[in-house]
Amino acid sequence: MDDSWTVLEKLVKEVNRQTRQVQDMHEKARDMSASATSKDGMVTVTVGARGEVRKIDLDPRVYRKLSPSELSASLIEQIGAATRTVSGELQEAMQPFTPADLSLEDLFGEGADLPSFLAQVVTPRPTEREERP
Repeated sequence: MDDSWTVLEKLVKEVNRQTRQVQDMHEKARDMSASATSKDGMVTVTVGARGEVRKIDLDPRVYRKLSPSELSASLIEQIGAATRTVSGELQEAMQPFTPADLSLEDLFGEGADLPSFLAQVVTPRPTEREERP
């Protein structure tokens, strides 16, 4: 019986190690961001890992140099560029955890919440050798 518990304890430790590794990656991904700046330097946009806009910086001269439609187009362009950059960084960070032939979008779908896919740390049942609480 002791051998079975030893094997089970090793398996639980391995599951917990892998779970912590994925949770650490998730924390890193949550903090990821990327910025993109227009060629003229008038517009800079920073987005998070899910493409959410975190910051928009506009050169004070932007209102004199760009029309509203040009400003809008530049904002959209920079949001797209920054989102593509952070998405590539996220896919690279997740590569060790995903099958090679499956994209991140295929795996989680649009708007999926990564923590809901994560296993929780497992606490093995105490053996008879250990004191029970």
